[in-house]
Order: sequence, then structure tokens, then C-alpha cells
Amino acid sequence: MHLTVLSRSSEIYTTRRLVEAARARGVRSRVVDPLEVEMGLFDQAPQAYWRGKRFPRTDVVVPRIGLSIHQYGLSVVNQLELLGIPALNGAYGIAASRNKMRSLQMLSAAGVPVPRTVMASDPSGLKDMARLVGGVPVLVKLLSTSEKSGVMICETLQSLEAALEAILGLGQNIVVQQYLKGAKGRDLRALVVGGEVIAAMRRRPPVGRFSRNLRRGAQFEQVSLPPAYARAAAQAARVLQLEVCAVDMLDVKGTPRVFEVNSSPSIREAETACGVDAAGRIVERAMALVRRGSAPAGAGRRRRDGAAAAARP
Repeated sequence: MHLTVLSRSSEIYTTRRLVEAARARGVRSRVVDPLEVEMGLFDQAPQAYWRGKRFPRTDVVVPRIGLSIHQYGLSVVNQLELLGIPALNGAYGIAASRNKMRSLQMLSAAGVPVPRTVMASDPSGLKDMARLVGGVPVLVKLLSTSEKSGVMICETLQSLEAALEAILGLGQNIVVQQYLKGAKGRDLRALVVGGEVIAAMRRRPPVGRFSRNLRRGAQFEQVSLPPAYARAAAQAARVLQLEVCAVDMLDVKGTPRVFEVNSSPSIREAETACGVDAAGRIVERAMALVRRGSAPAGAGRRRRDGAAAAARP
């Protein structure tokens, strides 16, 4: 079996661990930089090339598409899916999770509880938006046309004013979400693989300041996830059609509220804080999909090889 990890670098922790886990299970693996993949659309069939040659034999792809290359990386994943190669997360799921407001709309429509959320195109009404979701503390997310987002924790009115000064004139849409501080403000992260929560952590971001990144400086500790929270995380993954994801939730009076789903999560925290072989579980899920034949890789290779032959002069 051949596994390809789409990633900018083999030195990234998650990428390196996936390669190690694959080799430990007798699976051949390689790391392919999505930016080195060329795509072609011809009369016969779509084509994919890597470093000037036909894309190498691959039974399954594990995309690790960062925000910096989101659009091109997404096109690469979609092209490989068109060739019949199963992806452990597909282009649909990655795109759905990256559109933060759209993902919340999908989750809410499917009955997954989400925090109070307000979206607007004009940041000048930031204080009114915060009031609508219950007042500070709040999460403020900046959404750009490239679907990149910045996240800020505003715990006080002063930090909210600082956020307003920082984002005025940027021309970005903003989303304001309910947040909680103190013991209940330590939000939860569940790592879901194949519809099952394999690790759960309580995340404690830095407090008392205007923070631009929920993960930076945060501390993670293993927790036992209540059944309702595990069900919410698994349901969120199903709604967004993701085989692998991190589901971030708030604890609101004993009820889980999903506020974000990450389709390319780091597994470092799950492995270090929880002692879980997350890389191994991901590789085993990829192997199971191939063996199950839900998207036969062999058929994809035959289509690709035949199309490539037809395209040669």
C-alpha cells in the first residue's frame, strides 16, 4: 500500500509522525509538497504531475493543507479525487471547515449546538455585536476573502476597544462569538478520526490580555469527555464530511457548543498531553478506507494511467 502526505515539509511534527506511523505498519509513504503538484485538464481526462513527471502511484492521500496555500492546495486535493484517489479529508470537507461562518451555519442546521454568533461586514458595530452574544469575554474572528482568519480573545471592554482599533480599515468581515472565562472558559478540543473521538483535551489559553491566537501559549491537559460532548464532536465531523479533524467546543452550563472545526489539526498536543498514537490511528483509518474500497484506489490508478497514456504524443 502507498500513502501520500500532502504537506509543505516533512519536518513538520504531524507530517513526520504520519510517515513514521505508516512505515511502522508496512505502508510505503512519501511527502509531496502541494505547490510542486501540477494539474492539467484535457479532453481525455484530468491529469496530475509531480516535479514534472506523472503523479506517483498512490492508494490514499492524507492532506495537510495549511492556510497559506489553501486555494492551490484545495485544488490539488480535488484533482486527485477526480482521478479516483481517496483522500482522508476531501476537498469538500476542507473547504467547508475553512469557511468559518458557513461551517457554523451547517452545524447549526444539522442540530449541532454552537455558541451565540453574530457576523457583520462593518467592524464599527463591534461593541453592539459583543452585547448581542452576551457581552465580554468574546471571540472576535476576522474573515478575509482568502478564507484566512485571525482569532482574538477579548476579555474586557478595553481589549474590545483595542481590537476595534486594530481591525478598523482592514475591510474584513468579522464574526463575534460567545466565550467564557474562568474555569468554564478553558475550552475543550476533541480529536476525531473516522467518526470517533480518540483524544480530548482542555485548553487554557493565556488570560488577561488581547490574544491573537487561541493556540499560542495555551496549555493542554487530558480530560475525559462526557458522552454528549463526544457525540457533538463526532456529529460535527460527519456534517462537514471530515475523517480527521479537531473539534473545539465550549462548556456552556453543561452543554457542548462547537465553535470551530479544524480539518488539518496538529496532533502534537494529543500525543504529548494524552499519550495517544494519533498518527497511527490516522494511518490505520486511511488503510481501512482503501481496503473497504469506498473509493477504489486501483480504479483511480487505472484511470490515471490510461489517461496519461492517451495524453502522450
